Amino acid sequence: MTATTPREEVTAPAAKRSLLGQWNSAVTSYYVLAGATALLLVIGLVMVLSSSSAESLADGNSPYAVFFDQAKYAVMGLPILLLATRLPLRFYKAVAWPALLVGVIFQLLVFSPLGASAGGNRGWIYVGSFSAQPSEALKLALAIWLGVVLTRKQALLDQWQHVFVPAVLAASGAIFLVLLGHDLGTAMVMIVLVFGALFVAGVPMRMFAVAGLAGVGAAVALALGSTNRMGRIGTWLDPASCSTDECYQTLHGGWGLATGGIGGLGLGQSREKWSYLPAAHNDFIFAIIGEELGLVGTLIVLTLFGLLAFAMIRVIRRHPDPFVQITTGAILCWIIGQALINIAVVIGLAPVIGVPLPLVSAGGSALIMTMAALGIVISFARSEPGAAQALAARPSVVRSSLAVIGRARG
Repeated sequence: MTATTPREEVTAPAAKRSLLGQWNSAVTSYYVLAGATALLLVIGLVMVLSSSSAESLADGNSPYAVFFDQAKYAVMGLPILLLATRLPLRFYKAVAWPALLVGVIFQLLVFSPLGASAGGNRGWIYVGSFSAQPSEALKLALAIWLGVVLTRKQALLDQWQHVFVPAVLAASGAIFLVLLGHDLGTAMVMIVLVFGALFVAGVPMRMFAVAGLAGVGAAVALALGSTNRMGRIGTWLDPASCSTDECYQTLHGGWGLATGGIGGLGLGQSREKWSYLPAAHNDFIFAIIGEELGLVGTLIVLTLFGLLAFAMIRVIRRHPDPFVQITTGAILCWIIGQALINIAVVIGLAPVIGVPLPLVSAGGSALIMTMAALGIVISFARSEPGAAQALAARPSVVRSSLAVIGRARG
């Protein structure tokens, strides 16, 4: 048996305390948010390239066509993200009402001659070669607006009328505009966003119970009113009875995940992307991740979303400003809720709905607005108690680099 020296006995607990101290640092939320966002963005770009190349070739385009589009949107979103991290809280509070108004007007444009349909949903606008999905901007505007309104009414939120007017009323109007375009998936994400804001604001649970019953009733009514939706739900409830056409996408998504096993077939080696799995680079990109990178790859993606959730919950718990808490709660439920819905669809736990995997799936409007939303939460993390001082005390990159070079020469 090897004896432990007194120095080793002191060093081990000291190392544990040092590691724990770093994890409990005032800037932990900031670094976790920035790191997880960057890694998910990189994984998304790589997987979009891998999953879209075959389809691009089949269409007579460059195998890099979809990837270059996604990279272009990532480059556009990066300065927006960086700017959002630097803007003060008073800016977001000041633009909340104008942002919601602009978001609603933008969403109304889908019903104008500029609007267009895709996948059965009327949710896009086209101006020449420029296209956008207004509902993505509306989600972000709604999150900020709810933060402002619910903060002002926080002491009165135990009363129905103060919860309903204007928060629930305006949010319902925004969701209704999205539903008019038959985009049930985005509407569901917006409902989750609103519930997150109301929960963090402190709305009593009895109100959530009533709202939940009303939401279930509305969802049933919307499903019964659409043959397409009823077909998807029927296929999901009884997959053994479905024909190939009805469950084609879900079937091939499951085959892709099953084929990947533990370690995957290897990056770029997917078989389902060869025109077998529809929306392989978009709504079903998680299946390609599972096929090419295996269980390991899917767990990495889930862990990164878990880290995003951890960091945002940490911001909610540590930040003293109710506006920050409520807005972060809305963005948390939006991004993490959308990721869980997407993954549930791919693995067969939910009927096919049609929402992308945040930061990973191809799609310009969704990527830019998600990056903007995370930039806002990173800005909130920078203003956590002690975070600004800790970030200001960091040695600059230039000084650190010169110090390393000096030690190397010495």
